[in-house]
Order: sequence, then C-alpha cells, then structure tokens
Amino acid sequence: MTKVSMKVNGKPVSGEVEGRTLLVSFLRDTLGLTGTHVGCDTSQCGACVVHVDGQAVKSCTMFAAEAEGCEVTTIEGMANADGSLSTIQQAFQDHHGLQCGFCTPGMVMSAAALLAGTPKPTEAEIRHYLEGNICRCTGYHNIVKAILAASGQDVSDIGGNAIAAE
Repeated sequence: MTKVSMKVNGKPVSGEVEGRTLLVSFLRDTLGLTGTHVGCDTSQCGACVVHVDGQAVKSCTMFAAEAEGCEVTTIEGMANADGSLSTIQQAFQDHHGLQCGFCTPGMVMSAAALLAGTPKPTEAEIRHYLEGNICRCTGYHNIVKAILAASGQDVSDIGGNAIAAE
C-alpha cells in the first residue's frame, strides 16, 4: 500500500492505495466523489474526465499515486463558491446539453478545459476537442450549443434539437 496526498476540489486529502489503484477509483471509492463516472475502463468514452493541475485527464488512465501532490478538480468542484452552477454547468442546463446525464460530468470537465485554452472556440473546434467524449443520447448538437453559449457567443441563430453533421 502507498499513501497518496493531493488536493481535490481545493481540499487536502490523503489515503492508502494499492499501486494499481486508478485515480477514478480513488475519487469514487475512497473519497466518495461519484460524479466522475466510469464508462468504459479503456479511455474511450471520456465519462471520467477530471482536471489534474489544470489539464483534462481521463482518470481511468492514471494511477492515483501519479496524482501525488497534484491539484485535482472533479465535477463536484466545478460549482461556484456559493453552490450555484458554474457558467458551463448552467449553459448545459439552459441549452439541454444532456439527456441521461451519464456523460455530462466528463463533457463539462472537457468543455472547461477547452474554454480555458480557447475562450471563443468555433463549432468545429468544439467538435474536434470532444472527439474523446462519447454521448449516446444527445447527438452532440446541444452540447456544442451549450459550450458556445458558455463561451459568451450568441447561439440564438442555432436551431433546436437537430443533429448537426460534422
């Protein structure tokens, strides 16, 4: 067993882990932060995306011990200090960028990373960035619309729920 210490959502945490313990398992099973989902266990779906030192990471591909000393942000840490939804979370709600909600935490975390590096992305840039995130319900149209809205861009001329082709 190895002791790991890190900051998760701004709070210091530590725990004992086996060397093979994945970050997603440490977050969910040890810390009880179940908003980070396990979808495929093969890094294909993006449901487990978290931020590690400000970078989007699929937490099913990283050992917990590799996060030693790091700053980790999960979907639970995305809300504003007063508990209200962040701009990105609110945009997903306002523009119905979710249906079943399983992929939503990973999508929000990926969107936040995209917007941190590209504050005003184009639709094509958003679609390209989300290639590592799978959503089986929405057809991505409203997810893209939500991210455009979160970036402060006008989405009033973007249609309803039609599935947009790439």
